[in-house]
Order: sequence, then structure tokens, then C-alpha cells
Amino acid sequence: MAEGAMTATFLAVIGGASLLAVTARRLRPVDRLPSLEGWALADRSLGPGWTWLLLGGTIFTAYTFTAVPGLAYGNGAPAFFAVPYTVIVCPLAFVLLSRLWSVARRHGYVTAADFVRGRYGSPPLALVVALTGILATMPYLALQLIGIRAVLTAGGVHPRGVAGDLVLVALFAGLAVATYRHGLRAPTVISALKAVAVFVSLTAVTWLVLERFGGPGPVFDGAAARLGDPALLLSPAQQPAYATLALGSALALLMYPHVLTAGFAADGPRTLRKVSVALPAWTGLLALFGFLGFAALAAGVRAPRGGAEAAVPMLVDRLMPAPLAGLVFAAIAVGALVPAAVMSIAAATSFVRNVYVEYVQPTATPKRQVRIAKAVSITAKAGAVAFVFGLRDQDAINLQLLGGVWILQIFPAVAVGLFTGRLHPRALLAGWAVGMVSGTYLVVREGFSSIVPLGTGAGPLEIYAGLAALLLNLAVAMAGTAALTRLGVPRGADSTDLPPRLTVRRRPETGANNP
Repeated sequence: MAEGAMTATFLAVIGGASLLAVTARRLRPVDRLPSLEGWALADRSLGPGWTWLLLGGTIFTAYTFTAVPGLAYGNGAPAFFAVPYTVIVCPLAFVLLSRLWSVARRHGYVTAADFVRGRYGSPPLALVVALTGILATMPYLALQLIGIRAVLTAGGVHPRGVAGDLVLVALFAGLAVATYRHGLRAPTVISALKAVAVFVSLTAVTWLVLERFGGPGPVFDGAAARLGDPALLLSPAQQPAYATLALGSALALLMYPHVLTAGFAADGPRTLRKVSVALPAWTGLLALFGFLGFAALAAGVRAPRGGAEAAVPMLVDRLMPAPLAGLVFAAIAVGALVPAAVMSIAAATSFVRNVYVEYVQPTATPKRQVRIAKAVSITAKAGAVAFVFGLRDQDAINLQLLGGVWILQIFPAVAVGLFTGRLHPRALLAGWAVGMVSGTYLVVREGFSSIVPLGTGAGPLEIYAGLAALLLNLAVAMAGTAALTRLGVPRGADSTDLPPRLTVRRRPETGANNP
């Protein structure tokens, strides 16, 4: 009976998400011709409320809500790097997203590679930016499916074998249809349900935990008894890794195509600045999920070996009545649908704009571009499903770790390029190549660990591999720029109207009603 009530609640929430996706057509202007900007960016028309829901729902994925408490359950304090990392993202988004939106709106850019193409006049550099984004996004998309499966299996909602696989396929099939028809508007309306379901369910779980243990103190005491006191605090040797991982992850996050796609859909830079100020509400949510990892330890939950991400779902199953547990599991499932949809849209848009139109069919009409983007978005979701069923979960996790290192290597071309065009495109290409090779080597050498030791002796410094690769990238880009400038090698024309020096001019606000 209990399992039936849990399943009924889960299906009700998922059904509600499907119904909301159908209503996405109401957000589409009826007098607009088909365009990639309309399908992929909702005509850049989302106000502060919708942008906050979409951007927060895109950044905070289902796997994030399981991986962070799983890391807290298994490793203690280092798991909380995700909290300062998502806090650092907010001021970065305040500055970078609003400025990038202004340039993109003025010139009709849809992707970050569009901006790079205009800023440096270099098709090869734009191509590597687009391909790096697609390459980093695909394993991230697969992880959403893995997150759903891990949570539902731990909660007993996911049937084993073929039946369970069919459930996952059905979830993604409904998402694929809604995204195909309505583009970014589908995950936008679903993000409202995600926010309500996640905030309500997490509040209920946290209240039950605090009531059972009598406050946060006993929770941390119980976790310390299981882990040992040092595990609840960072040791001096762990602090460099913690700090560099938080900083590097924050810099990388804003380079992901799905985050930029959600940002480009806003109706103006002022909206993005408002949303950036309000994003810490989602960070508080993430901190509570990490706290539940400690609660699972204190409650004596025994997660399967190698499956620490199941600790919180097992805690929920133990503490909560079946209907409420079903709500939590459904909230996490819906939490995967929003970023998965945006990721597939972003990957498809990058392919169409920066590969198909640039190198295959430069004369493609807007209608054909939309048609190709829809087909690629379906293919991306099908590929994610095939990836999950065909390979081990750890393979997707390893590739996603590499994806974070890879996406960070486009930071100089995109983020630095917003403020100065002095870096030579050929030097940026060389820096990108050095960063990709060195970052991949460091991660693989350490057995797919993103924290790598630098130096020799008794106490080598441990830092985030992506940040180490980025520093090499920047060093090569600056040295290469100096050498190429001295040799008189010409660079491409800049068509973005941005100032060439590291200065920011004040510009009038632009928006949907004031283009």
C-alpha cells in the first residue's frame, strides 16, 4: 500500500510536468515567423520571474542534488565546496551574463561561439568553442538520466530490469516531444513546477530531520561519530583543493552552453542582474541537500558500496510517509528534466549556428535552421539514453569531470574577450589546445580525479586540474599574442563594437520593449 501511494504521488507530479509542458505554446507569440532565436531563446522575452526559475532550474540539476549530499555522506566537509562555488557564480553572472546579453542582442548572436566569431573574426576559434561546448554538454546530459535512475532505484520507485529502463525512456520521450514542439518554452514552464516541488519537499525533509534529532547539533555530532571529527572540518592540506575547485567550477559553469542559453532568453541585462542577485536562494537549497548527507550518516543509513548518492533517497524513504517520499523523488526527477531539455537545445543550437550554417549550408533559411535544431535536440536526448544504457555510470561521471575541465578552456576567448580584444585568435587557439591536452592528462593521470597534486616532495600542493590547465592556457595565449604582434601577423576584424581596451563603457539599457 505504501509503495502504491508513493508511486501515485510520483506519477501525479510527473503528469503535472507533462501538462505544463503542453501549455508552453501559450508563451509563444502567434505572429512570429519560425526562427532559431524564437525556438532556442523564447524570443529573448523572459522576465525576471521566469528567468530566475529557468536559470536556477538549469544550473541546479538533479545530479547536483544527489552528488553533493552523497559526497558529504562519504567525505564530509569537502562536499561543501559546491556552496561557495555557486555563491561565486552570482557576481560573475551579474557582470558577464548582462554584458554578453547586450552584445548578443545587438548583433543577433545565439551562442557563445557566435560572439567569438564576431569578436575575433576567426571561424576556427568559433568552431572549437562550439565543439568544446557540445563535447562538455553530452555527458552532463547523460548524468541527468543517471541521477533520476539512482534516486528512484534507492527509493524503490524505479523497477529493475527492462521495465525500469522503459520508465526512463518514457520520461525522456515526453520531454523530447515538448522540447521539439515548443523549444525553450517547455523547460521554462516546467521549471516553475520544479521550484515548487523541490523547495516544498526539501523543507519538509529538513523539518522532519531536525524534529527527529532535536536540532542541527545532534546531526553533526552523529555524523562526526561515523566519519571522525576531522572529516567535518577542512584540514590545512585540503584548503587549496577546496578553494581552487570552488573558483574553477564557478568560472566553468558560466561557459556551459545550457547556462548561456538560459541567460540569453532573458528580456534584458537588467533582468539578468536582478536574477543574479536572487540566485543565492537556490544555493541555500543546495546547502540543505548537503546537510541531509550528514543527516543520513547520523541516522545510520548504509548506502551501497560505490553508491553514496543513494544515501539521501534512502533517508527520505525511512523518515517520510509514502506520499511525501513520492513527492521528493518526483521533485528530483523533474529537477533533471529542466536542465536536460536546456542542454539538448543548447547543443543543437551550437551545432546549427556554428557547424551546419558556417560549414555545411550557409544559405539555410531560418525555418530550415529550426528544423535541423529540432532534429539534433532529439538525437542528443536519444544519444544520452543510449550512453546510459550502454556504458557504466562511472564512465559518464568520468567524462563529466573531464567536461568541466574542457569547458573552462574557452574562458579566455569568451569571458576575457568581453573586456579586451587584444588577445590574438591564433594565440587563443594555441592556448585552448594546451589547456585541453594538459587538463585531460592531469585528470586521467590521477585516475579521473579532478584534484591533482602539483610539485614534489613530502607535501605537494593539491589543486583543481581545470584551473591549472586554465593558467597554462592563459600563459600561452598571452605569450603567443606578444609574439604574433611583434611578427605583425594580422588578426580578424572585430564586429562587436566592444571597446578594445580593458574598460567598460556605460550603455543604455536594452530590452524586449526597448531594442
